[in-house]
Amino acid sequence: MKPGHHEREELPLQQFVDRPTTEHAAEVQALLDRATAHDGTAPVSEQAVHSLTRDTDARHLIAVVDGAVAGYANLTPAHGEHPSMSEVVVDPAQRGRGLGSELVGAALTEGGTDARVWAHGDLPAARAVAAKLDLSGVRELLQLRRSLDLALPELEVPDSVELRTYRGPSDDPELVRVNASAFEWHPEQGRMTASDVADRRAESWFDPEGLFLAFDAADPDRLLGFHWTKVHPAGPTEPSLGEVYVVGIDPEAQGRGLGRLLTLAGLHHLRERGLPTVLLYVEGDNTAALNTYGKLGFERFHVDVAYAK
Repeated sequence: MKPGHHEREELPLQQFVDRPTTEHAAEVQALLDRATAHDGTAPVSEQAVHSLTRDTDARHLIAVVDGAVAGYANLTPAHGEHPSMSEVVVDPAQRGRGLGSELVGAALTEGGTDARVWAHGDLPAARAVAAKLDLSGVRELLQLRRSLDLALPELEVPDSVELRTYRGPSDDPELVRVNASAFEWHPEQGRMTASDVADRRAESWFDPEGLFLAFDAADPDRLLGFHWTKVHPAGPTEPSLGEVYVVGIDPEAQGRGLGRLLTLAGLHHLRERGLPTVLLYVEGDNTAALNTYGKLGFERFHVDVAYAK
């Protein structure tokens, strides 16, 4: 690759850093915006975007070509039994030159044993890189969608449950506890901290009336489960969308129909906001959740695939 001609220091491809410079972070964000507009899907997760400007354990690999950021890899290190996870994007104008394969290869090498890399949307270019590097799909994350013009079942809250919305930071300890228990198996979601909740609370999209909490009526301080909704603003190609952002149920409260109850509460809320469609993400092997969402009218729309050697 040609060296850049800017006065600022440029990072060689094989060097991961713990935190990008402010200038590099801004250039990576612009690259993500270009790729999203070109591909019709975001190339990296919300978590990866947050890590550009915040202190996290993520590591960053930035490819600079002719003085401009041309590619980026985000690496979340292995944690316990969970392997490292990477996300990679190449500027649409720089594709077809092998940069994607270099970034993916570097991320897998840096990530160590069982390292994985996400292909959001599993686009043809990503599949080509996977084939070139002899990678196989090992995990699927499905995006399901449902029209909110369709009828919704009535929301019926049993006497044993107190359903309300978020009241502020005093709810955070129980929210973090239930999230950790519900997603202990999940390599990303299960690691949410009080600081992460505070970060999301500061986001422009955060709405306390869209975060539903189900408490045990016999023990009002004990959170049983929650449904965090989100609204995506209209973009160039589609209108505003609602999202079933996270539904988490305390494992000790399983079997009480709380997943359906909380999901319905959020769907009614999003419809009242006037949104035409709602989306959600679910693991491809989560049979119970897929069954619940299927009965509520959700259909497969999009897939993200994690590849590994």
